[in-house]
Amino acid sequence: MGGLMRRPTIMDIARAAGVSKGAVSYALNGRPGVSEETRGRILAIARDLGWAPSSPARALAPGGRIGAIGLVVDRPAHSLGLEPFFMQLVSGIEAELASSGMDLLLQVTEDMGAEIAAYRRWSTERRVDGVIMVDLRVDDPRVRVVEELRLPAVVLGGPEGVGSLPCLYSDEATPMREVVHYLAALGHRHIVQVAGPEKFLHTRARARAFLGAAEQAGLGEARSVHADYTGEMGTRVTRRLLAATERPTALVYDNDLMALAGLGVAQEMGVDVPSQLSIVAWDDSVLCRLVRPSLTALTRDVASYGRQAALMLGRAIEGGTVGDEEGARGELHPRGSTGPQGAWDRTPK
Repeated sequence: MGGLMRRPTIMDIARAAGVSKGAVSYALNGRPGVSEETRGRILAIARDLGWAPSSPARALAPGGRIGAIGLVVDRPAHSLGLEPFFMQLVSGIEAELASSGMDLLLQVTEDMGAEIAAYRRWSTERRVDGVIMVDLRVDDPRVRVVEELRLPAVVLGGPEGVGSLPCLYSDEATPMREVVHYLAALGHRHIVQVAGPEKFLHTRARARAFLGAAEQAGLGEARSVHADYTGEMGTRVTRRLLAATERPTALVYDNDLMALAGLGVAQEMGVDVPSQLSIVAWDDSVLCRLVRPSLTALTRDVASYGRQAALMLGRAIEGGTVGDEEGARGELHPRGSTGPQGAWDRTPK
């Protein structure tokens, strides 16, 4: 019976080449000590055997790199796989890493303590060359920990609250103002933002921009309520909003999952979209385009965002100077879920 093929070792190469382990080590690491003819023969045998250096071996070599970066996502595992944003982000990171021969080490945790423990373990065990950090919090303790570990890092978010770490930030205010003024131009006066968790800095930035734009447009009934990005919470919050005496005529959701859930609740309660209720999703996805009516959404090139973050981290790992950068700005794509204010208009003309 055949077994699993074991990984070829330096001893296997030495045996095949008829040389010592030391000679193989010199050849593989480009160090003097063997003739060019012997070096070429050893390298050819190594290729034929499919040998590749292990991560610990690369780390122990002078100036060696692990050849991997880390990403910890502190979200419930059951909902993470459903959220298109992170799937697109990871695909962008992977696309950039593939061109440089690096790997992505992804870990999902459900509390910040576990996330911080992962950074400490990765640093101590030399598991990664650097990390990409997501979901920047208010007074985020992860920033200080990563700074103390001297672990190369790029923060997705900011530029406030990132300490000395470079960041790839998004303009949250400009697209949110565009969304609010678009809905106001359609005649909506009672608009509610179904926002993400208040602990995230990007949530606060969006909510601040939403309320500021609403005040500028004279929308006195505009307000923000907080949820957790999941479809379940989007369903509960929407049902509560639509069951209220003073129902909103437009809802702006912080992600596509909550917006899709909101559309389902509206249909369940007999509320027509868009004649009685307009819906806008902050993140666009294939799902937003497939449902009926299709969802008006704020479109961002998330995969490009991931590639840009990986590229920045690569420069940081190599010891280069990395400054803060801005990612591509989102654009509003009106579709079938938004329309002029209709049957629930209670605003005096």
